[in-house]
Amino acid sequence: MSHHNTTHVRTISDDITDITSQNPELCYQCGKCSAGCPMRNYMDDAPNVIVRYIQLGLFEKAMNSATIWLCAGCLTCSSRCPKNFDLAKFMDAVREVALRNGVKVKEKTILKFHKAFLKQIKNHGRSYEVGLVRDYKMATFDLFSDVENSPKMLLDGKLNIFPHNVKGKDKIKSIFEKTEVKKCK
Repeated sequence: MSHHNTTHVRTISDDITDITSQNPELCYQCGKCSAGCPMRNYMDDAPNVIVRYIQLGLFEKAMNSATIWLCAGCLTCSSRCPKNFDLAKFMDAVREVALRNGVKVKEKTILKFHKAFLKQIKNHGRSYEVGLVRDYKMATFDLFSDVENSPKMLLDGKLNIFPHNVKGKDKIKSIFEKTEVKKCK
């Protein structure tokens, strides 16, 4: 009688499951997350495609996608998912695993977007899409590339003209201030 070695080889999918406490296999690719994503027009891969890459073991493809850095963490995807899969938490985990694995963000504009997003969280306690797009556009000087999408996004309710501040935003701001690296002169 032969004994087969059934040792499970850990994968990036296991790391993501550990971080999020949810299995990427929950997603059955209905696409509701991508259909409602206010940042979809800026992404190279649809959000559900990133989940699919992880499901298929295409970890490098997922970790090298600009999409993981463009996720605004607005929770629209998570609130629409029929399987209650928290895609925003999943994207956070993929970013974390990508950084742990030494994946470099290829485009400087993506890091500028990510910094613009964090600035919105620091100032308002949540994502404020118009301010996010404004700050990103000013950082990259890419002012008109997608101007035709803006009126439709406003009409669809995907962009809020005014920021909505959350209660306790001062506590969030103080967290940022405590964790920011002090620049030496």
